[in-house]
Amino acid sequence: MQNYILLNENAIYYECGFSCDNVIFIKLGKESFFITDARYTIEAKQYTQNCKVIESSNLVEEAQRILKKSKIKKIDFDPNDFTYSLYEKLTSGLKMEFIKKENFSKLKRIIKTDEEIEFLRKASKIGKKGFKQLAKYIRKNGFEQKETFLHFKAIEKLSSFGKYDLSFDPIIAINENAAKPHALPTNKKLKLNDLLLVDAGVKYKRYCSDRTCTANVNFETFNFKREQNFKNKKYQKIYDIVLKAQLNAISKARVGMKASEVDKLTRDIIEKAGYGKYFVHSTGHGVGLDIHEFPNINSKSDVIIEDNMVFTIEPGIYLPNKFGVRIEDTVVMKNGKVEIL
Repeated sequence: MQNYILLNENAIYYECGFSCDNVIFIKLGKESFFITDARYTIEAKQYTQNCKVIESSNLVEEAQRILKKSKIKKIDFDPNDFTYSLYEKLTSGLKMEFIKKENFSKLKRIIKTDEEIEFLRKASKIGKKGFKQLAKYIRKNGFEQKETFLHFKAIEKLSSFGKYDLSFDPIIAINENAAKPHALPTNKKLKLNDLLLVDAGVKYKRYCSDRTCTANVNFETFNFKREQNFKNKKYQKIYDIVLKAQLNAISKARVGMKASEVDKLTRDIIEKAGYGKYFVHSTGHGVGLDIHEFPNINSKSDVIIEDNMVFTIEPGIYLPNKFGVRIEDTVVMKNGKVEIL
């Protein structure tokens, strides 16, 4: 691809090392243009690489001026990033052809560089430390605390009191609320021997971590380790099935497989246990600058798994109005097999 236009912040960051919430990025052969307003030009000139920073009070008009001057006939864009209104304004009066290339930036980023993998590894390390700090808080002060307050404490602990941005709004769910894969926090209070699901991540140099732990609430030894001993036998049964499914994919996923085959490694275990209809989402998703990238690890994906792909493995079983279990790690394919970040 020689000529393309970008609006997505992470896509632009990938191109030039900096981005902001009001920018149009244009790539024309060997030339790149970072068009932004006066609020961001100082930082843009300081941090961008291999592009010309242009300050403008009207980004669309400036982009049109550059495109007209270039006299190119075709330019690629991702329709997911453009509102209809902006697309109309940008293309108005231009004779060139705008070619839809859906998700082309995410496709460029599907194979991570060694540097990106180290950033992702660091993000995962920071995230795991945050989980430990949250577990420590719960052991000491978590009893009878509401999900809403534990949600606040998760933000505090994962971010190291604001030092790191979070990958997404954490999910904190007790018992029946954990049966909702993307549960919102409620006023339900944490009690002894409850099931607690926590899904959270942090960013390091904009790269995301993503991890889900499901744990038995025992205030003397509470932790987010994979080995969990639940007092409730049904909790334990479902937890063991989900863990077996996750470990099966971690141990058997290989470079050269289709993403759908990796999905099958978790799904088959859960289906054979009789809970297939309660595994309601895909096995995983790519992770990088965005929390959801490529490859998608689902039953329909024919994408071939390659070294340096980074994605989650996160099977789950969700029993409505009862409880849910999800276990998630972010992994990288290295030397043909899975390595947990």
